[in-house]
Amino acid sequence: MGGSAVTLNHFPLVVVLLLSAPFVQSFYLPGVAPHDFEKVGGCERKCSIPGAELQVKVNKLSSTKTQLPYDYYFLDFCNPNKIVNSAENLGEVLRGDRIENSIYTFKMRTDESCKVACRKMLTAESAKNFKEKIDDDYRVNMILDNLPVAVNRLKKDGSHSYEHGFQIGLKGPGGSKKDAKYYINNHLSFKVMYHKDLETDEARIVGFEVTPISINHEYKTWDEKNPRLVTCNSGTKIVPGSTVPQEVGVNKEIIFTYDVTFEESSIKWASRWDTYLLMNDDQIHWFSIINSLMIVLFLSGMVAMIMMRTLYKDIANYNQLETQDEAQEETGWKLVHGDVFRPPVKSGLLCVYVGTGVQIFGMTLVTMIFALLGFLSPSNRGGLMTAMVLLWVFMGLFAGYSSARLYKMFKGTEWKKNTLKTAFMFPAILFSIFFVLNALIWGEKSSGAVPFGTMFALVFLWFGISVPLVFVGSYLGFKKPAIEDPVKTNKIPRQIPEQAWYMQPAFSTLIGGILPFGAVFIELFFILTSIWLNQFYYIFGFLFIVFVILLITCAEITIVLCYFQLCSEDYHWWWRAYLTAGSSALYLFLYSIFYFMTKLEITKFVSGVLYFGYMLIGSYAFFVLTGTMGFYACFWFVRKIYSSVKID
Repeated sequence: MGGSAVTLNHFPLVVVLLLSAPFVQSFYLPGVAPHDFEKVGGCERKCSIPGAELQVKVNKLSSTKTQLPYDYYFLDFCNPNKIVNSAENLGEVLRGDRIENSIYTFKMRTDESCKVACRKMLTAESAKNFKEKIDDDYRVNMILDNLPVAVNRLKKDGSHSYEHGFQIGLKGPGGSKKDAKYYINNHLSFKVMYHKDLETDEARIVGFEVTPISINHEYKTWDEKNPRLVTCNSGTKIVPGSTVPQEVGVNKEIIFTYDVTFEESSIKWASRWDTYLLMNDDQIHWFSIINSLMIVLFLSGMVAMIMMRTLYKDIANYNQLETQDEAQEETGWKLVHGDVFRPPVKSGLLCVYVGTGVQIFGMTLVTMIFALLGFLSPSNRGGLMTAMVLLWVFMGLFAGYSSARLYKMFKGTEWKKNTLKTAFMFPAILFSIFFVLNALIWGEKSSGAVPFGTMFALVFLWFGISVPLVFVGSYLGFKKPAIEDPVKTNKIPRQIPEQAWYMQPAFSTLIGGILPFGAVFIELFFILTSIWLNQFYYIFGFLFIVFVILLITCAEITIVLCYFQLCSEDYHWWWRAYLTAGSSALYLFLYSIFYFMTKLEITKFVSGVLYFGYMLIGSYAFFVLTGTMGFYACFWFVRKIYSSVKID
């Protein structure tokens, strides 16, 4: 991965990095959503007609404190006569999205004030649910014309930022949790921004904001058909902070109201997602990230140059040895030429891991290419997750092929057993962890629990498509002639001399993982933030460059440590090569613990188990990916150097 593992000149990649930085920064900023699919809201062109009915959809209730999404109607909000679920793709279901219709309807470019949505009398259970969700900082997510609702916040520097959704309510001061008062945001002040066509009277929606307000509504007599409130009417505009808040409690009557204003905007429809993608308060410091990546890149280049110079010198010296006496005095990596291609212990397991790594690499690479082209932008909700699952399934062909090729080189005979392990081992481990986590989510009655139908679909994709493709790939791999070793292997294994402390397997593999992790840890912060703090991640161009640098770093550090190992006459390099690059996953998991302790406010046991469960899955996949790339780089390197020297 990343082509030649050791290269003398990294200048082209450095130039690409420098030239692509401004390109990457702007890739998803001006006109961020070239594929802004109008699938949620059912608007399309009819939204542009004045007076057209706009239907607000409701999505899950989300919280960064618990990471457990809930269906909107889990709480006793106003609901329409019939709740209709919108069609969702696989990615949306796995993310916990539950998109449904709501009672909130607007008319295009028609302002409305103090519309009564419904009146609710809270029971003991509904009041308890509201209080629990307010305690856990749950936010309501709504969608209009595929745009998520956001709260416009004024920052200290005078600039504006968007926050995903709006809070269900607020917790007032109180001596203890039992005495504290809870207030619900029962009035929603919507603002819909539209961009008007200069030539026609048509307009498109380009923004969807809300200001949540808590107000204790009053009325003289309640008319169900035409309710009139004392606290607001069609001619008033409720201002935050000027009202008596609505308290949550048993047998408390809550009247839900809303108003909507339409505002013309200069933002064009193609650029309407730009503001949403700048919702992150911590802006990416481009200079510092590029600087870090450049340091890693140049360090890798320097190591590679030193490596190549030393290696060329070794090969030249070995090839100049003419007499038998000189050959007997030789030292270093040439001494172990008769054992270096001896199959390792548990060679079948290594083949399985290498095949799985190729599958993950193929999935990652193609997903990033699609993301770079804009097909997986945040406007295409759930598209990224769906693409990853489907690509994983279809990349089973390459997993079977690469595993079989390596297994045949090791002169393995149980090819069916090897293929079955390749098809089942890694997915089975992931599915087992996922099943346990899903059971925990289901126990919390969260909408994040994957339904039985979706679980069945995942199993079908695995058994019905992925497994057969692994067998097809394995068959094609075994049909190919075996890879020939450049030197013959001795029948009797050579004794390995005692190794220095710094060449011990545990120490060298742990040291090897530091550099690959250093190449990605800054970008890792933004990825974790987007996943666990409910923010969009959209800089796929920059992520692709980081990915390429990761592969180059994995290859180079593995080759360097493998060279030192062979020079110390230790020929057990197969597993060491895999673990050297793969150990970066250990640092990734340790970083996730640090991130959990410093950035997240998770207090619930189940939420903590979910976080570490999913991070364990991610770290395991990262281990298999980086380990495979390190192995292939080392495999190429060892074959190259032993085919370059004359061996009698």
